[in-house]
Amino acid sequence: MPRANPRVICVELLSRWESERKFADELLHEALASSELTALDRAFLTETFYGIVRNLSCLDFIIAQLRDASVDQFTRQVLRLGFYQIFHMRTPHHAAVNESVNLAGKARGLVNALLRRSIREEEALQKLIEKSPPAIRYSHPEFLIDRWQINFGHDAAQQLCQWNNTPAEVYVRANGLKTTFAALLESTPDAQPSPAHALAIKVKHIPYHWIANGLCYVQDPSTLMACDLLEPKPGENVLDACAAPGGKTTYIAQLMADKGQIAACDNSLQRLERMQENLQRLGVTSAKTLQANWLDGTAPFSPQSFDRILLDAPCSNTGVIRRRVDVRWRLTPEDFLRMHEKQFAILKTITPLLKKGGTIVYSSCSLEPEENEKIIERVREEIPSLHFVESRQTLPFRDQIDGAFAAKFEQG
Repeated sequence: MPRANPRVICVELLSRWESERKFADELLHEALASSELTALDRAFLTETFYGIVRNLSCLDFIIAQLRDASVDQFTRQVLRLGFYQIFHMRTPHHAAVNESVNLAGKARGLVNALLRRSIREEEALQKLIEKSPPAIRYSHPEFLIDRWQINFGHDAAQQLCQWNNTPAEVYVRANGLKTTFAALLESTPDAQPSPAHALAIKVKHIPYHWIANGLCYVQDPSTLMACDLLEPKPGENVLDACAAPGGKTTYIAQLMADKGQIAACDNSLQRLERMQENLQRLGVTSAKTLQANWLDGTAPFSPQSFDRILLDAPCSNTGVIRRRVDVRWRLTPEDFLRMHEKQFAILKTITPLLKKGGTIVYSSCSLEPEENEKIIERVREEIPSLHFVESRQTLPFRDQIDGAFAAKFEQG
């Protein structure tokens, strides 16, 4: 049986990503699950596919400098793959050229000529890229860069774009229901404690038995902030309103010593199934999954049922673009107001489920004020029973972890 070729798969994934509009991580997951690639080839496929999506505008800029006429979609994908290896990887130039030419079919001559020319003119092309507008240089939509410059300043916006274009580090949360933080650290030399959170461990490679035995959950430290702000106690009744795939649910259970009741809800049955697997793997018995569509204005619970509620709201994901590599290409300027309306509608639906004196935490992985601070403003105007307590935020360019926001309210 011939060896699976990661370059062939990469070109196929890029074409599917553009034509089918599936999420990049979904496509890659399917490809890795169905192809018999070696560990080295899996790593190569992951880096090239994600790297090309991250650097799309810059790679297309290089093509435009070298080719006046248009190119078909397939040839463009092959060129993107070749140029990514030449300009962003340590792949030997001759290998990048030869392997790309072998993929190109009828466009072999064109691909060979353009890649070899780019090598000869690499220094000049790099200077052109450095002088190009930020939207090309950093491969981000212009409207996103403009709003980040307004909200955070020019330097921070540039740092954010650079952050988004780097591969994400891998963090895990030690699952206190099955092990200890110290035990995980001691079990492999690859593990390092993260200054971002007392339970967060940074690893290059996760030991298989950590995952298989439920000793940890792969989770950026920023995602723990909302649960810490919620402060759930053993024996309480807690609602995790948008819970799948279960990272925050399992951490809430850990904070409660798995004593009490957690209603873990989501609108998607498929995501609920995945969450149920995570709950079982991590040894959580206090959480029960339930399908719920909060946007239809109804709730499958009686009023004042919960001591605490977490609403980790659907959002634009601008705080996690480093991990969700194609988010930048899916967003439009109108999305932030649309998400605001959706988030507030869910919050308004679930608020009556909170007991008097109870706590509700609204959170997002967005950096945008429409989805964060302006939610607080609107709560003050339209939900007077909720009293704002405090908010917290992580910013990638400041905290060196994913971006997240959490606001705590108490029911009067």
